[in-house]
Amino acid sequence: MKLRRTRAVARKETLHLLRDPRSLIMGLAIPMLMLFLFGYALNLDIEKVKLAVWDRSDTVASRDFVASFASSRYFQLVERASSYGEIERAIDSRRAIIALVVPEGFSRTLEGRGRADVQAILDGSDANTATLVLAYAEAVARTFSAEIMVQRLHRAGRSPTPPPVDLRPRVWFNTDLVSRYYIFPGLIAVIMMVIAALLTSLTVAREWETGTMEQLIATPLTGGEIVAGKLLPYFMIGTIDLVLCVLVGYFAFGVPFRGNLALLFALSLVFLVGALALGILISILVKSQLLASQFALVTTMLPAFLLSGFMFPIDNMPQVIQIATNVVTARHFVHILRGIYLKDAGMEELAPQVLVLALFGVAVLALAVKKFRKKID
Repeated sequence: MKLRRTRAVARKETLHLLRDPRSLIMGLAIPMLMLFLFGYALNLDIEKVKLAVWDRSDTVASRDFVASFASSRYFQLVERASSYGEIERAIDSRRAIIALVVPEGFSRTLEGRGRADVQAILDGSDANTATLVLAYAEAVARTFSAEIMVQRLHRAGRSPTPPPVDLRPRVWFNTDLVSRYYIFPGLIAVIMMVIAALLTSLTVAREWETGTMEQLIATPLTGGEIVAGKLLPYFMIGTIDLVLCVLVGYFAFGVPFRGNLALLFALSLVFLVGALALGILISILVKSQLLASQFALVTTMLPAFLLSGFMFPIDNMPQVIQIATNVVTARHFVHILRGIYLKDAGMEELAPQVLVLALFGVAVLALAVKKFRKKID
């Protein structure tokens, strides 16, 4: 492989990119659009849950109980009902996600040192949201109950006894449990995987469709020089996308960066080589640009979204699927990005993932060159 020939192919591909605004838009504008769209749209933090209340007691105690929910940042009181029918209509129309029904004898039961049963009705059509909302409601109710117990002990002239177990949590790496800090690094991996493979999946297929492949074959260029030359311009675009993603994450979304910036870029480029090689392999195997782009989307976007741990925890998947995710390079890159971003992880912690990415890049690139040589022979 001669560097001068490879550089000539890279120059040819760069000129094509500069003359084709659609490719530049796909390579630079679409990643930024996806980054802002998903960055603002994807939010796993549940706050201001719409709450409806039917206070059948209408006493100071019941109003204090309702106020403990309304004053919490997790709930927003949107409707005061006067019957079960209004509660049902509020839940059915999703004007409310949760409804509380306070019984008539609520205040008397508390004064008599009994236990008042408050009904909580939730919209279970979204099971994950309902589970979190129920946990929030139980936490608010426990806090209110603890305050009642303290008041009872004070009235009896006794001091409250501390609980037998005092759990004092301390959250590392993401102290406020902000989901955006967890989502954004994974989002970078998904975007780079999809865009890199999609861009290079059109390169060789375009040459076959436009009839210029015969001209390349007639030159002294080898298969490795053609493949490497076509990868270089897209490697530069991928590098620019990575820089933009890091800048947008830090300045636009406020995602903290605790790791080594040089290590982040070095490992990202290893991943980028594998993603670009996968795209050009698809372009070599499929001579149609339309078919190549569709195949690239199916083989990159779906695994990157579903099997990388970006949105869905891998530990919750069936054992067979967990094993299958090991061949998805986006999974390993998501682990690397989150480790560097949030934990300041180094090569010692990330070595297994880096090894997988390096082996994948070398193997796919070698396979692409082999298949291309067979195509032109």
